[in-house]
Formats: sequence, structure tokens, C-alpha cells
Amino acid sequence: MQSIENLKFLTRSEVRKVAETFGTPVFVYTRSGIESSCDAALAFPNAFGLTVRFAMKANPNRTILEILKRKGIQIDASSEHEVKRALAAGFLPADILLTSQQLAASLKDLVEQGVQFNACSLRQLEEFGKIFPGREVSVRFNPGLGSGATKKTDVGGRTSSFGIWHEELEKVQSLVSRYDLKLYRVHTHIGSGSDPEVWKAVAQHTLDIASKFPSCRIVNLGGGFKVGRMREEKTTDPQVIGVPVKQLFETFAAEKGTKLRMEIEPGSFLMVNHGAILSKVDDIVDTGKGGFTFVKLDMGMDVNTRPALYAAKHPLVVIPAREEEERKTGDFVYVGHCCESGDLLTQEEGGGPLSRTTQEPRIGDFVVMEGAGAYCSSMSVKNYNSYPETPEVLLDTNGEFKLIRKKQNPEQIVQNEILVPL
Repeated sequence: MQSIENLKFLTRSEVRKVAETFGTPVFVYTRSGIESSCDAALAFPNAFGLTVRFAMKANPNRTILEILKRKGIQIDASSEHEVKRALAAGFLPADILLTSQQLAASLKDLVEQGVQFNACSLRQLEEFGKIFPGREVSVRFNPGLGSGATKKTDVGGRTSSFGIWHEELEKVQSLVSRYDLKLYRVHTHIGSGSDPEVWKAVAQHTLDIASKFPSCRIVNLGGGFKVGRMREEKTTDPQVIGVPVKQLFETFAAEKGTKLRMEIEPGSFLMVNHGAILSKVDDIVDTGKGGFTFVKLDMGMDVNTRPALYAAKHPLVVIPAREEEERKTGDFVYVGHCCESGDLLTQEEGGGPLSRTTQEPRIGDFVVMEGAGAYCSSMSVKNYNSYPETPEVLLDTNGEFKLIRKKQNPEQIVQNEILVPL
């Protein structure tokens, strides 16, 4: 039987208070937890300096960005739109690195403002060279290795489209020479598994690539540091994976005479277990002997799409609507409120219902989905079935709960639609 999960940062009374004040579903984040993870990331072992960038796609809420900015965290942006959002949040252009699958239409304007550009393909590198010959440039390589819980979270190796394939190094050198570019940063990223041995191997491979470019002074090793959501899952210890990589940088300096600055780009590491979704049990149904007992919540893939997309597991904690003695436990399948067969919050990889052992829920009880600080609000399928965007709340360091995103109203859902004459 699975272990029963516990609340990570809220108390049972706080769950009821938040639900009463803000309604459900609602995201809740803890400022103290986020700041603690920032401190841990900033203490990542390094030989010659460290820059920590937040993978902004994990959670771009304006208040979250402000907390990170005050801690000295910079930005890893995955689109020109994220760049503009980061600028609006008060980040300096020089503190933003654009690493995008799609070539930015506003690339010239952004770079002229001072935003750093990271070329992710030969085409992107050549387009940059045409616009900015003689300038400094950063390049992302696919190192040929990856690490992830599933292929969908593995962004290195032959199954990944991210970065320039490492065997095309000579083509990169040719473009750099043709446009008189100075490649000052080499970037790699392997995924969300953070296998220590794979990470060390990729770090060495990245340093080998950096050695081919005399102008290189920064090596960015990406992020993807695994954070265990479920009790049985392991969490990456930066000190464990960082020490041997620091030694690689020191060896590189001794052999090549160049002291390379390290960059890392955590997203999940800074946020995952510092966010939760508070929901309410709307209904409970079963499919008879040999079937399942389904617990229907007032949230689903419109709030958190990770279970549907990855069969991702999130802790689920049942909180009775009223204080009472502990209930017995049982096995239940938790489902979302979307009219969609894939809206299973507890599912097997590849689909299909998967029972979860929890306290016995009743209609009107609260269910807290933990591990929802990263890649949940930002990656949800907002407005599916026309459900409104979910509000977000911050638990501040003084114990106060502050609304940091309002619940969307019906008018906002349709505000960009245009009724044309028919």
C-alpha cells in the first residue's frame, strides 16, 4: 500500500481558511520556501563564479518573479514573449537570456536593448550573424546525452530537438568564422532527471566543446534538477552533483588557462514543493465490483495538465471540511472536472485509472494537491470547457495570505473573440 502523503507547508486549519477566503480551486505558494530554495541554488558549488537563472516557464507570476529578483536570480526565457514579460517585471535586459525553440521575430530589437541571445539551431546562429556580425553570441548544444523520468522530460540525445547536435560542431565553427562572431557561452541541458553520473558526463562534454572556442568564458549547464514530489521520490542535492563538476572546471582552468564562469537554470528546484492546489470534492462515483471508486474534484487538467501530459504523480492530501477524528484509508481514483477521458489526476503512464491510497474523502472535503509550484499554473490548459483561470495566493513570511492573481471572470474568457457579420 502507498504511504499516506502529508501537507508540505500549510496546516489543516490554513487549508480551510484559504478555501473560505478565496474559494476553490486555488493555487497557494509559500514565500519562505521559495527564498530557501533560492539560497540553496545560489550556494551551488562553483570554481570561478556562478549565475543562477530561473527557468521562467516554470512559473512566471509577477509576484514570484519579484521574489526571485530580490534574491539575485536572473532569467532564462524560452520565448520573446517571456522576455517582454520579464522586462515588464523589472529585470534588466542584461539579466535575461533568451533560449527559444522559435526564432524571435523581435530578435534585433531585444538584442539591441541588451537581452542576451542563445542560438539553439544553425539557422538561428546564422540569422544572428547576418544581423549582428562581429558580435558576441551564445550557443546551445545537444550533448548527445539526456536524463529524464520519461522521454517527454528528457531534452538531450537523439530523441530531442533542443540545441545544435554536438556532431555539427564544425558547422558552428564555420558560421562563427563567417560572421566574425565571438562565441562566449556554451550551453547544454539534459532534462529533468539529473542523474549525477549523466550530469557529470555532460558537464565534461560541455567543457570539451567550450575548449574549441577560445573566446568562451561561460558554461551554462542548464537546470532540470529533480525535485521529489511524492514521498518515495528522490530530490537532487546540489552539493552532491555540484562538487565533482566544480572539480572539472578547476581541471579545465589548470589545463587550458581559462577560468570559466558557471551558469545553472533551475525551474522546478526553486518552486515545485513551494506551491499547492487547494480543491474540493464535488462528487464520488463507482463502477461496481471489480471497478473503481472515482473522486471528482472541482479542478482538473485546466488547472494542472501534468498528470494528463506525463502521468505525473502529485501528493494528494484529504482535509475534512470540518475538524473531526481521522478517517479510515482506502484506494481511490482522483479525476478532474473536465469532460475529457484523459483528465485523470491519478493515472498509469500511458493512460488508464490508477488508484491512490488516501484518507476516505467525502463530498465537500478539501483535497490538497502538493508539488504544484512549477509547471502547473503556467502549463495548464486554461479555459478548457470554459473553466476560468485559477486564482493564486501567496503565503507571505508574516503568515498573511495575499491574492497574487485574480480568478478570471466570464467576460475575460471571451474578451478577444470577435463576432463578425454573418
